[in-house]
Amino acid sequence: MKNIKKMYHSILKDPFPREMHITVGDQELVYKKRTWVIGGEEKGLRYGENPDQPAALYELYQGTLELGDVKFRVPSKNYKLVSTLSEKNMLQAGKHPGKINLTDVDNGINVLQYLTKKTSCVILKHNNPCGAAWSDEGVLDALTKAYFSDRIAAFGGTVVTNSPINKDAAEFINKYYFEVIAAPEYEEGTLDILKQRKNLRILKIEGLANLEKLVNEPFLDIKSLVDGGMILQFSFRNKILGPENFLPAQATKDGDTIVARQPTKKEFEDLVFAWAVEAGVTSNSVLFVKDGATVAIGTGEQDRVGCVDLTIHKAYVKYADRLTYEKTGLSFYELRQKARIDSKHRDILEEINHQVQQDRGGLPGSVMVSDGFFPFRDGVDLAIEQGVIAIAQPGGSLNDYEVIKAVNEATPQVAMVFTGQRSFKH
Repeated sequence: MKNIKKMYHSILKDPFPREMHITVGDQELVYKKRTWVIGGEEKGLRYGENPDQPAALYELYQGTLELGDVKFRVPSKNYKLVSTLSEKNMLQAGKHPGKINLTDVDNGINVLQYLTKKTSCVILKHNNPCGAAWSDEGVLDALTKAYFSDRIAAFGGTVVTNSPINKDAAEFINKYYFEVIAAPEYEEGTLDILKQRKNLRILKIEGLANLEKLVNEPFLDIKSLVDGGMILQFSFRNKILGPENFLPAQATKDGDTIVARQPTKKEFEDLVFAWAVEAGVTSNSVLFVKDGATVAIGTGEQDRVGCVDLTIHKAYVKYADRLTYEKTGLSFYELRQKARIDSKHRDILEEINHQVQQDRGGLPGSVMVSDGFFPFRDGVDLAIEQGVIAIAQPGGSLNDYEVIKAVNEATPQVAMVFTGQRSFKH
């Protein structure tokens, strides 16, 4: 029988050319394929999204692009991010990076470019954040909060931070299973700790310390179609960089104007953070955030109210898992399995389930952001039932009046603001 496991460790030879030229009107962009010499052998990407898909990484090496009056990001060497990675940046290659590893790092950078005011950390899986946090207390605090916001999904994930890794953070990372760690710097002694995990890919990306220069400077976003065609667009640019960028939530119906409560300073801070994380989440999505960390992230749903409902469910499960892990060292799913045959574990499960219901999955006091407007008030009503205290959403729905009415009718009154922009990511 064929050894199926072997395909995950193989490196595909790619047939892609060393150089690629894209002409946009009368402007030419030149891309250079990125390869590395590892173990005495030249290697490109291990493979694409799946082990039977050859793939190649290209760096924008030469040329500039200006469309209308907007200047696009200049060649990648000016930023020192993913496409410029060289052998010296791969402090440990592990099993050698594939497309998914690097696109996860890249989406972490996509989020972190809007979180430069504090030490921030994003943990990603399948190109979506599964946990994110920022902190005034340093990298270990941000990392810990990001990890425990979704410990289950973080298994085998990618850690990206805008802060140097210190020994405490390295020891935390080494306790758990991650595939990739990317940071701007590693303090003395940290690599000895991290390299105990032989398959961990350790990337030093200097540009992570200077991401603020990326903000509001787009790149050319290309989507390839099944028939070989392409759709080109300007990349998403987050307009909400501080509380002052939000718009009041107000609407008029039958001559009556309704206005929502403005968030407090703390609520605004969580909403700014949440909207930054939202930039990296596949739509249709909502996020719950509390105290500078994600509580639950809902991704890729087809309907808005269903997404809210499923994200609430995720919050309950993740909260139950954290309680279970702290009490028993097991995952919530392991505890449920053991509870089927063991009365002691059944009692623990009942106790945890009771606490989860009582605490409403840790959601009371959280804020919610939505990447699209609410077409009806049902999604907002669901969030309010769980103790959400402030909401940010694009606005612009025909039912904005009813949606604002929902937060104004809540006791205590829930805050709402508009972003004035949508944040879909497909």
